[in-house]
Amino acid sequence: MTESTVTAQQLCTPVLRRSFRKPYPVAVRGEGVYVWDADGNRYLDFSGSAAVNFIGHGVREISDAMAEQARQLEFVHSSQFTTPVAEEFAQELLDFAGEGFAGGAVYFTCGGSESVETALKLARQYQVEIGQKSRHQILSRRQSYHGATLGALAVSGNRKRREIYLPMVREFEHVGMPYCYRCAFDCTDSCYNCGQQYAAELERAIQAAKGAAAGFIFEPMSGATLGAVAPPPGYLKAVADICQRHGVLLIADEVMTGMGRTGRNFACEHWGIAPDILVAAKGVSSGYAPLGAVIASKKVVDAIAGGSGAFLHGFTYNAHPVSVAAGRAVLRRIRALNLVHAADSGANGTAGSALKIALDSLRDLDAVGDVRGLGLLCGVEFVADEKTKAPFPPEKNFAGLVGQACQRRGVLVYPMRGAWMGSREITC
Repeated sequence: MTESTVTAQQLCTPVLRRSFRKPYPVAVRGEGVYVWDADGNRYLDFSGSAAVNFIGHGVREISDAMAEQARQLEFVHSSQFTTPVAEEFAQELLDFAGEGFAGGAVYFTCGGSESVETALKLARQYQVEIGQKSRHQILSRRQSYHGATLGALAVSGNRKRREIYLPMVREFEHVGMPYCYRCAFDCTDSCYNCGQQYAAELERAIQAAKGAAAGFIFEPMSGATLGAVAPPPGYLKAVADICQRHGVLLIADEVMTGMGRTGRNFACEHWGIAPDILVAAKGVSSGYAPLGAVIASKKVVDAIAGGSGAFLHGFTYNAHPVSVAAGRAVLRRIRALNLVHAADSGANGTAGSALKIALDSLRDLDAVGDVRGLGLLCGVEFVADEKTKAPFPPEKNFAGLVGQACQRRGVLVYPMRGAWMGSREITC
């Protein structure tokens, strides 16, 4: 690809961009797995932007569904109306989420951070409705990421994204999470023991809260901070049992892992658990419109319906008809093309298995410490020393350099830097 003329553009523009220190290509068109910029350069969207697009760019049936909905009805406020498209898509999403959500309900938002905020407030209100008014704390895990709003940031564990906002944040306990490549415990038994150790840490935190814990939020697989780390066998089952035993709601953040990304409808299915609340976004609309969803189990819904009768929460664009129409069309395409199976890295002849084989070939490179993931959510961890697992110095920005090199070659990846036992670099 040619060098884009965008490198000459001013770094300060009317758009408050994510960085004032680098230019951005101007994207003008997308089709399938490719995006084109204003200079005609084509990029393979290998990361689906930020694990957002699951069905490909430029799918006409999605934009047609949005346009048709906009022609019929572009907006009503959810305090005054519901819409057929919201009611129908909510039921389809409940069915997609599985038997654990039969009789439940869906709250639509504009994205992942809004969905996490909604889930946190829903967990609190559930506890109040059942007479547990002292339960207000939301436990979470270190080195997790749940969103950019202050509530979501409070339950996130990524230090870099939190540090300047900490004076504004209400904090609760963060517990450790299994990360077997850099584990603090014995991992000679396929990491089963370490998983139980981390689950026990959660139970101690719940006990220390002295009846104040309302919920525990977790990513079934880590997304934007640890890069596709899957939990060890038995860990999530132990966590689910602990939460149920102590009356703590289990909240699964599947913003990045849901809607087929890992080769299952939702990643929780890999480990046979059913959360009380499931948070989804990104792949729900595959980027065609801002959309997120909070999927609540019947237990949670019934507590509010049979109690105060009203969820004390709301957004102006909750269940926006055009966004919901986009989500419904996306889910229909996922089902029609059997895309969840296509993402399954454990099935022969799928895109997921081809990706796994190709990425595994990187293990021989000196700078690659680990290759991991499930389905189409995979990460490559870079190290300065493969034997000691020593990370690259933060100032080197190794993952960022990999991302830049890929972009120059027309491939878009998702580089990130974490801070677990020092800084380490990951590309998804």
